[in-house]
Amino acid sequence: MPVDFKLYLITDRKNTKLPLPEAVRLALQGGVRAIQLREKDLPVRELLELARKLRELTLDFGAKLFINDRVDVAIAVDADGVHLGHQSMPPEPVRRILGKGKLIGVSTHNIVEAKEAEAGGADFITFGPVFFTPSKANFGAAVGLEYLKIAKNRINIPIFGLGGIKSGNLREVFRFGADGVSLISAIFGAQDIRKAAEAIVGETG
Repeated sequence: MPVDFKLYLITDRKNTKLPLPEAVRLALQGGVRAIQLREKDLPVRELLELARKLRELTLDFGAKLFINDRVDVAIAVDADGVHLGHQSMPPEPVRRILGKGKLIGVSTHNIVEAKEAEAGGADFITFGPVFFTPSKANFGAAVGLEYLKIAKNRINIPIFGLGGIKSGNLREVFRFGADGVSLISAIFGAQDIRKAAEAIVGETG
């Protein structure tokens, strides 16, 4: 399955005043074609129900759905893939569970982690935080654009810049080598989610 998207939208139901399925629907109407369901604090049954709703929506719009960390939930809803964090199961055993027909994304914060993810069989990585963002403050200082460029030159899988990315700076992220961008609040935190999505999709080309 190809990594055929440049905008990778991560959910955060606490970042929007709308019910998450409605917020996701608006983002999809705005042109987003890859969603990562990341609601780590939800009990598994609630997460599964939410995943089912988002799977229906993404299928309606021809978009991809990724489930953060929970391989079991991804299988249950026939998601397009999973996204693994630093504390998740490594990509190699996940690949054995999912098979070759699904995508595996991995969160990375430095070049060592990026190379490990690639060696383990990840299809793509997120890399950052590129810019400071409160949601990623526990991962340390922003890595910056130059470090993103170095990372891109060290790996051969798609790299998505993550952290503090918004309409005003995402072109720079692409200019420094990113294959795509991953974000949350620039869309879900907007007053008009659909318009924000349309604007950012337009900038990603």
